[in-house]
Amino acid sequence: MCRDYGDRDRLDNFQLRTIVHVAQYGWSVVLVHADDARPGWAYTVGLWHSHRAPELAMFGGDVYETEEILNRLGRDAAERRAPADGELREGVVRGRAAAFRSIDPRWYDALFPGAMAFYRRPPLPMLQVVWPDPENLFPWQPGTDPRFRHSQPWLWLNPAQHSAGVWTRRL
Repeated sequence: MCRDYGDRDRLDNFQLRTIVHVAQYGWSVVLVHADDARPGWAYTVGLWHSHRAPELAMFGGDVYETEEILNRLGRDAAERRAPADGELREGVVRGRAAAFRSIDPRWYDALFPGAMAFYRRPPLPMLQVVWPDPENLFPWQPGTDPRFRHSQPWLWLNPAQHSAGVWTRRL
């Protein structure tokens, strides 16, 4: 879909809506609502296509708040202030910092099917937006509550290195 392959008449409503959003705004945000089995998450589609900025994904928390954060970061990317792997950026999540980590492409198909359908030729750069706990500790830092530690996947790891749980079940 990033390129016209002559098959747009066979695309579903989600794919067509994504094309319209990317054409109109430069990107789209896909929301995956929480259910009994897993927390929710959201991710962008189109930042790489429109701005050569990495796609972004954020897990846990309220998906509508996450959507707002990703749209704000999308506007930053459109203004040539895209986040980079390893960056710590202040004021992203409820006035607190966020860390940006490159996502291992082995997670793409399971967690970002809308982006894979749009681009069709992965891998493309994707960053996870990782948020801290109320004490400003990130999930990998000592002292975080185990529930918080597992509320966000560690997608910078190879899936084989990730602890078994809700996120690896999607593979």
